[in-house]
Amino acid sequence: MSMPKKIQLPLTEELARTLHAGDSVLLTGTIYTSRDAGHKRMCEALARGEELPFDPADATIYYVGPTPAKPGQVIGSAGPTTSGRMDAYAPTLMSVGARGMIGKGARLPEVVEAMKQYGGVYFGAIGGAGALLAKCIKTCELIAYEDLGAEALRKLYVEEMPLVVIIDSEGRNLYEEGRAAYLKAHGRNEEK
Repeated sequence: MSMPKKIQLPLTEELARTLHAGDSVLLTGTIYTSRDAGHKRMCEALARGEELPFDPADATIYYVGPTPAKPGQVIGSAGPTTSGRMDAYAPTLMSVGARGMIGKGARLPEVVEAMKQYGGVYFGAIGGAGALLAKCIKTCELIAYEDLGAEALRKLYVEEMPLVVIIDSEGRNLYEEGRAAYLKAHGRNEEK
């Protein structure tokens, strides 16, 4: 297995296009947190012609609702949320410049198409490893939607957050490629 690629944010289109499905990465830089309630508010704001509470250009959004921080901690457990909950909103956010997404689980074809159109990348984080992922988070600042609690919009600074490129800017999908390789290796077809 090759060494993880060290990625320094922001995730420019040029940088995004160097990443490929299956790449292990260590992400360092500023990311934003949001889940479905926050995404809904952001898309409603955009529909009204309003600006977002952060600059979406080349931004990476982590689908997470962290638990409260204990004394001496920057943040509580910060494991990924199922990404499909953001599928209705992700293409809109990519259309205004957001490029990276971090979560878990499959994405709808329209999200993959938007990734191809805008040069987006979907990173997978390990579900159930929220305490481990929280150790990569060095700062946490609430920036909007405080009333949403865990789903509020936060700005994080992360250092060497371990992720895997699940879907790249060409639309290559590790979930699909991995399944096909497994079935081929075991002499099985997709059809039953």
